[in-house]
This record gives sequence, C-alpha cells and structure tokens, in this order.
Amino acid sequence: MMNELIEDAQFSGVDFALEKMKKGEYENCSFMNCNFSNADISNVMFMDCEFVDCDLSSTNITHTTFKELSFSNCKMMGLHFHKCNSLFFSAHFTNCVLDFSSFMGRSLEPLRFSKCSLKGVDFRDTSMEKVIFDDCNFDQAIFNGTVLKGADFRTSFNFNIDPESNLISKAKFTKENVSGLLKKHNIIVE
Repeated sequence: MMNELIEDAQFSGVDFALEKMKKGEYENCSFMNCNFSNADISNVMFMDCEFVDCDLSSTNITHTTFKELSFSNCKMMGLHFHKCNSLFFSAHFTNCVLDFSSFMGRSLEPLRFSKCSLKGVDFRDTSMEKVIFDDCNFDQAIFNGTVLKGADFRTSFNFNIDPESNLISKAKFTKENVSGLLKKHNIIVE
C-alpha cells in the first residue's frame, strides 16, 4: 500500500490522540495547537514541517522521519528519539520542554536547541558536534560517551558533563558555567 502524500496542509487544534493520524508523508505542513500526547505517529515522514504549541508527550515515534522540522513552544516529554528514523534527522527546538526524552545513540548534527528544558534527557553515546544549546536547562541530563566537539553551551546551565567520559574538544563554555565540568570532583568554584 502506497503512503499518502500530504503537502502544504495546516492542522489547527486537532487531537491526534483521538483522531488517528493518516500514515504517509507530510511535507511543508503546519501543526498548531495540536495534541499528539500518547498518539501513534510511527512510520510517518515529516519534511519541512512546523509544530507550534503542540503536545507530543509520550508519542510513539518509532521509525518516524523528522527532516528539517521546527518545534516551537511544544511539550515533548518522554519522547524516544532513539527509536525514530536516523536518516535525515534534523530539527530546531525553540522554547520546548523535552524533559525525560532520549536521544541515546543518535547523531544530532546540526541541531539547535534554544530556551529548552532538557531535564533528565538521555544523551548517552550521542554525537552532537557543533550543536548549539542556547539558554537550555540540563538538570539531571545524562552525558556518557557523548561527542560534544565544538558544541556551544555558553548560555546553558545545570549540566554535569564529565570530560573524561565524553569528547568535548573545542566545545564552548563560559567561566560562569564551567563548574558543570567539575562536579564529579566535588570542587567548589567561586
């Protein structure tokens, strides 16, 4: 069965938890104030789409393709990005809550996170070279075996990154937040 192609469509206020989303390819579509919470959007392809003020918490995104997407003001708690299609994965997140999600083992280049809550997010074995984290909260986020070469953390906070367990060469930090690299040593920086 051939997947349906949906182009240039606008979805506003749709509750995809109640109204099942059609499997297919969504290209250049806008989703505004939509609820995907606990919905199944597995095996769906999104290309050049935007999601604004949507709730995608605990949504099934297994084998879902995210290519050139924009998420703004979205609640995206508990998403398993490590289960979605790794091919073409690219997105920008602005003012989103991604708490307790997992990017484990993904390649996240190039991505941008701006003013996002990334509490408890699993970044183990993730490649995030040159990813920009602008004003993001990393409280209890997990970094282990993570490639952070050239990543920008200068305006972010509450991270705990062990330089011995992660590749951080040329990553950018400030004097004010560098203590996030020293927590394991129980050093007090004043």
